Parts: sequence; structure tokens; C-alpha cells
Amino acid sequence: MLNWLRNLGSQKRSSDAIPEELWMDTLLRYPFLARRPVAEHLRLRALVGEFLKQKQFSGAQGLQVTDAMAIAIAAQACLPVLHLGLRWYDDFRGIVVHPGAMLARRQVTDGSGVVHHYSEVLLGEAMDRGPVTLSWEDAAAGDTAEQGHNVVIHEFIHKIDMRDGLADGCPPLPSRKAHAQWHEVMQPAYDAFCEQVAMARRFGGQPPWLDAYGAKSPAEFFAVACEAYFVNRESFTRDFPDLTALFDQFFKLNEPLAHQEP
Repeated sequence: MLNWLRNLGSQKRSSDAIPEELWMDTLLRYPFLARRPVAEHLRLRALVGEFLKQKQFSGAQGLQVTDAMAIAIAAQACLPVLHLGLRWYDDFRGIVVHPGAMLARRQVTDGSGVVHHYSEVLLGEAMDRGPVTLSWEDAAAGDTAEQGHNVVIHEFIHKIDMRDGLADGCPPLPSRKAHAQWHEVMQPAYDAFCEQVAMARRFGGQPPWLDAYGAKSPAEFFAVACEAYFVNRESFTRDFPDLTALFDQFFKLNEPLAHQEP
């Protein structure tokens, strides 16, 4: 870390603590941030300052996490909670940054009880009540918004999804009615998306605009959809108008953690 980030905790006003040059460089690197209204820039900058005070960055494989890297990651991570608040991220502190993609060792047990070991290439990973791991090569990419990709938002949406202990594609909501309304919109969108992915893979049909990885599970569909919602709203809304309305309600209007009805 450079001196500015080490000394951040002594600053009284978080938005003023971020040097102007570093903040402007971040906006220039990520046009989907720069295009947001000025009022949101001010709110985001203040939130990023608070986020950086609360979280601890560490580099893996000898990577040194600089001030610019930390601000870039924080700005993207804070976008989903711009109107919800940082309490949605209060169940963890660590953010581990790798130079590039990671190779994770996995094991699964099949129906016969046989254990299978394999390796999986990851661009990021979010642990339930644990740290977030990111590939800097992918987190730094500012030109993937056109495809609806953003690894930082993807992993932090998983953290939001897991607030209730379940990675099921539905974040904590204030009532059973709200849960039912969420699934009424998400389930048919997910089913149609999985069908489109299957048709493209098996029969050469038109592939979806969203990353096909979203067909892996409802949780991955939620994360993949939110990537596109935040970085390329126009294209996302064209294909998923109902999801845009649903996400608008959740990310901009609701404060679901305030109260949980039976």
C-alpha cells in the first residue's frame, strides 16, 4: 500500500480523503462509472472512502496492491450498495487480489461415494462470511462493459446474495410476499435463459448476450445479470426489462435489512 491508503483512517471526511487524481483516473478507467450522474459520483466517492477504511486488501503471489488498485476495486464493489449502504458488506473484511486468474483445487463425491479431484480456473471467488478473492487482470479491465462483464460486481453480488446464508439467487428481502414477487420475476427469466444457452450449445441457436455461465445456477444467474445491469443497463434492459424493474426496486428503493416480517 502507498502512504495515502495507510493514512486513510486518520482522515475525517472520507470523500475528501481520496486524492482527486486517483478518483478521476478511476472514472476514466471505467466509463460505466463516469457516465453516472454527478450526484451519484459524490455519493459513490464518499462510500468508497468508508469502504476502504473498513476493508483490508492483500496481494497474492507477490502482488503489491496500490492505492489506485484498491480505489478501482472499491468503486466497483460499492456501486451495487450505493443506495443500500455498506452494512451489506459488514460480514467480512478481507479482499485478496491475485495478479490474474486463479487455479482452485476442488473435490466432489459422486453418488457411489467416489471422491473426484479437479482444478477450476477462477477470476474471483466470494466466501460466505469470508473474504473476496479477485483477479486484478480482470478487475482492472475497463473495456468489458459492452459485453456486460464485471468480475468485481459479480463477486460482491454473491456477498449480497449470501447475507441470509444461502447462495440461491435471492438476496434477503423484508417479507415472504417480497420473496414470492422476486421469484415470480427471476424464475421465468432464469428458465428462459437456460433454455437459450442449451439451444445455442446443442443446436447452434442464437447465443444469449449474457455470459452463459449464468445458466450454472440461480445464484450465478443473479450475479451475471447484475453485472450487466450495472455496467450496460441499456443492453440489459433490452433483453431483460422485467429484471431491470426488479433490480431497480431492490437496489434503488428498498432497504430490506431494516426489517424482516414473518
